[in-house]
Amino acid sequence: MTDTAPVANGAAEPQQQMAQVAIQKIYVKDASFEAPNAPMIFQDPGQPNIQLSLNQKVQTLGENVYEVTLTVTLTCKVGDKTAYLAEVQQAGIFGLIGFDQPNLHGILGTFCPTTLFPYARQAISGLVLDGGFPPFMLQPVNFDQIYAESMRRRAQEQPAEAAA
Repeated sequence: MTDTAPVANGAAEPQQQMAQVAIQKIYVKDASFEAPNAPMIFQDPGQPNIQLSLNQKVQTLGENVYEVTLTVTLTCKVGDKTAYLAEVQQAGIFGLIGFDQPNLHGILGTFCPTTLFPYARQAISGLVLDGGFPPFMLQPVNFDQIYAESMRRRAQEQPAEAAA
């Protein structure tokens, strides 16, 4: 296989580079756990109400290098009292080469958080268990679906903004 392709005038021209993804580092950027009503909350017979929040931030670190931070916040309330609040910022550094802008945006919005989520899930589970509460395992998240819905909403908002 060669690195060049013939062109009409006989000169050789480099072929387009194939797209590549390289996971350079995965790490916990921040983690916190609070049980503001402990130890009394352990005696409360009420039914727990769990609320999950996901957030993602992308930062460009250099040419073709991005830090993606997935923030997972889990809040458990019993009645009107907070039993616990666990939050993890799971981050990764990704090298992304050879992607056009729409595909790059898609990779940052789907592949990267999908890669980070199992690490964040494990960290959240450990925090909850170490806090003295029953084990909690976050269910898998379909980031492809979340991204598609986000793009659909954005496309609907743009015509409305243009008309205003």
